[in-house]
Amino acid sequence: MVTIRDARLADDGRLLEIYAPYVRETAISFETEVPELMEFRQRMEHVRRRYPYLVAEENGRVLGYAYAAAFHVRAAYDWAVETTIYVDKECRRGGIGRRLYEALEAALGTMGVLNLNACIAAPVDGAEDEYLTNDSEGFHARMGYTLVGRFHKCGYKFGRWYDMIWMEKMLGEHVEKPRPVQAYADVNFR
Repeated sequence: MVTIRDARLADDGRLLEIYAPYVRETAISFETEVPELMEFRQRMEHVRRRYPYLVAEENGRVLGYAYAAAFHVRAAYDWAVETTIYVDKECRRGGIGRRLYEALEAALGTMGVLNLNACIAAPVDGAEDEYLTNDSEGFHARMGYTLVGRFHKCGYKFGRWYDMIWMEKMLGEHVEKPRPVQAYADVNFR
């Protein structure tokens, strides 16, 4: 049975193991070099200071992870986050991504976050290749995200250009005086 839990720093090696093929073999990540374990851990620590960083686990094995990070550093953006998700390539299309995002959205809603933003690599003119499909855009659309912007040929990897799209999802109503967003550690989520 798949369970969703908070990531632990001890998960860093397995999470990097999941992420590395996306860097080396796909244009899903515009990162071109797999980060060192210490750098990856520092990224985790930075995110976990304020936001949820979740893993999907089955029989003690982590199958994927999702997290949210600041959309922008300025205070007026506090109600907006950027979401990220990676699932072990052997476990894709099994509902793990949906479970992770549903849990992530629930946690963010409890914190008071209103806007979810996803930055997604996209094939130029929708023309899929061996490094990039439209699967991530389709997944986000099924999760309720809508396309709000496209940056043309802004990423170059594997000797070709790729677009980058932004999709968004609203978690709640935008009232005149929203409650302050709380840090994930300060909310009683689980």
